[in-house]
Amino acid sequence: MTQFFQVHPETPQKRLIDQAVKIIRDGGVVAYPTDSGYALGCHLGDKKAIEKIKWLRSLDDKHNFTLVCSDLSEIGTYAKVDNAVFRLLKSHTPGPYTFILNATSEVPRLLLHPKRRSIGVRVPDHRITHDLLKTLGEPLMSVTLIPVDAELPMTDPEEIRERFGAHLELIIDGGACSLEPTTVVDLRELPATIVREGRGDTAPFTE
Repeated sequence: MTQFFQVHPETPQKRLIDQAVKIIRDGGVVAYPTDSGYALGCHLGDKKAIEKIKWLRSLDDKHNFTLVCSDLSEIGTYAKVDNAVFRLLKSHTPGPYTFILNATSEVPRLLLHPKRRSIGVRVPDHRITHDLLKTLGEPLMSVTLIPVDAELPMTDPEEIRERFGAHLELIIDGGACSLEPTTVVDLRELPATIVREGRGDTAPFTE
């Protein structure tokens, strides 16, 4: 049965955050708010939960999954970051960006693109997400919650419950989110390549 937590977006209730983290650690798939729409998340490396997310989003093995991290230092554990890339990340995290980088050996194989060994990383500017990640103590495996028949992420938790509730262990209602998805920036080689234009400003990466 799906649980539905109403969490305050600015002062998240610790009791609910702790319960949400337990659900994630127990293999649950959760819908949660970010600074650019709602996302689906699960425990890093949980094959069954990841397969469920791929099924819900109709994703193939070529999709770049994203590790949602609590801060810049956590990114360095899972992605290869040189000095030039570090400066770019430092200037634009937290924020509505997903960065594609070469993965380190810490990333579970089932999350990697089969040919490129790349991974998406992101540090959202959202208090609920931040508290979830700090309590979890590691990144969330995540994808934006964009239905198969839509181009934009879902932003209304009640609509998420109506459409996906039967397949999720938890929906975190943190209020409405932005309509735009993240801007996706490929930083594996500089100058950067803009893969998708979204909420984040692309100018700093194209100048």
